[in-house]
Amino acid sequence: MHDPRIDELARQLVRYSTALKKGERVLIDLADVPEAMGVALIREARARGAEPFLRVGSNRLNREMLFGATESQYRTIAKHQLAEMKDMDAYIAIRGSHNITEFSDVPGKNMALATGEMRKVMDHRVRKTKWCVLRWPHPSMAQMAGMSTEAFEDFYFRVCLLDYKALLPAMNTLKRLMDKTDKVHLKGPGTDLRFSIKGIPAIASGGNYNIPDGEVFTSPVKDSVEGVVRYNAPSIYQGIAFDGIELEFAKGRIVRAEAAGGKTKALNRILDSDAGARYVGEFAIGFNPEVREPMRDILFDEKIAGSFHFTPGQAYEEADNGNRSQVHWDMVSIQRSDWGGGEMWFDGKLVRKNGKFLAKNLVKLNP
Repeated sequence: MHDPRIDELARQLVRYSTALKKGERVLIDLADVPEAMGVALIREARARGAEPFLRVGSNRLNREMLFGATESQYRTIAKHQLAEMKDMDAYIAIRGSHNITEFSDVPGKNMALATGEMRKVMDHRVRKTKWCVLRWPHPSMAQMAGMSTEAFEDFYFRVCLLDYKALLPAMNTLKRLMDKTDKVHLKGPGTDLRFSIKGIPAIASGGNYNIPDGEVFTSPVKDSVEGVVRYNAPSIYQGIAFDGIELEFAKGRIVRAEAAGGKTKALNRILDSDAGARYVGEFAIGFNPEVREPMRDILFDEKIAGSFHFTPGQAYEEADNGNRSQVHWDMVSIQRSDWGGGEMWFDGKLVRKNGKFLAKNLVKLNP
């Protein structure tokens, strides 16, 4: 039987997240996603008078391509995809994963080569189109979340169909506060981190870039970061699972990087992808009330209620600190009491303690 929540999700992506208008072109990019979702998106785009274009992929096939990746090959792929993207007004991507670690055995140099060549496509999409990216709830995601398939699907649609508009007033209040802030101090178990966000705009992200959503993000002044941060949420990047990541900064640069379980070498290999990978391109505060526990999926984990993420690599144009990299790795730390607690200070004032905002005009963002 057809799940009506698929139609609701398509409607939200088309009418709210990308706000498609008559005559606009939208690229619908699907990987390992049921055809019913693609059909719903195409029909919804047409109902708005937009022109849908379709790209269908597979992670298994992408892995095979990456194993034999050459510079000429991926330069040509990027050339054609960039030409296609330049014809688009909007972009909706849904990415499933039958195996969350599908790319774990791809040689690092191949992954870096492909990521570097494809960066220009992603940069144009982020800067020049209305876009929204989300996952699809395969059983592999349910396993990572420690849930049954049915329970995870219910959770997925509940999170994705959240009334993001209702969060916007408090989100915009937090944005204005961050816009006025110079010095940030993050404290917690294994974390004592200081940096400046002065002069870099904060962006309220409420369902218009990612689904699920629920964050306000900016970037640190590139060379201002000092101290150490310990990420207590597990992570996965380039198909490799990481736990217990700890980074130490001096003059904005990561001078020490360690990971549990013998993954320190793999961590440093990624951070050595280019010069920008050892600097931070994003600081964000997460507060989605429905997302409370990590599941090794960045699009979910970076929105965890009571969390922040501090991202080595590329900065977004909307909150640009000048850092450039093929890497953009949202590493997450949860500051709620049940995860060890923590404090967030803006210009010497405590604004969030143990994952909860203290100001009355921000309490709607509390878990």
